[in-house]
Amino acid sequence: MNATALVKRATPIESRMVSSTPGRMRFKVAHQYRNSKALEPITQALKSQLGIYDVRTNPQTGSITIMHAPEHVSGEDVYAMLRDLGVIFADIAGGRSEVASNITSAVYDLNRRVRKGTNGVVDLRILMPLALGALSIRQLLVRGLQLEIIPWYVLAWYSFDSFIKLHYTSEPQPRRENE
Repeated sequence: MNATALVKRATPIESRMVSSTPGRMRFKVAHQYRNSKALEPITQALKSQLGIYDVRTNPQTGSITIMHAPEHVSGEDVYAMLRDLGVIFADIAGGRSEVASNITSAVYDLNRRVRKGTNGVVDLRILMPLALGALSIRQLLVRGLQLEIIPWYVLAWYSFDSFIKLHYTSEPQPRRENE
């Protein structure tokens, strides 16, 4: 059965190779494709190919792991199958480094957990300015009005500035599972 007959995509799915060893290949798709609706057709099409004996996906991380028999299917064959399915390999960080993308994702996840843990009462956009504000008050009480290393007014400014910047920017759009 031909994999391209099973999956027809109008736009390519951008992805990044994570690891490739004989018999195993793992790649990650871009954030907008990290859902079951986008990944399931690829998984089913790959599983139907001779020589591929397992395909594992993780929609939360966008990871797809392909196990194949290297004596029957080469890595180049798997790349060709993926290209036929509309999967392209490119820089999926959107102009940012991988480290910057990972940090952004980690902070977004932490913020989501804090918001969930407090039933939506507070999030990092409130906690960070409060922490910097508390630090500025501590600095004022301990050091007084001295102009030493990290004076209180600089911390007070950071508290105000971060509050304004964090509350007047748009929040990242949540990933929808039904896309």
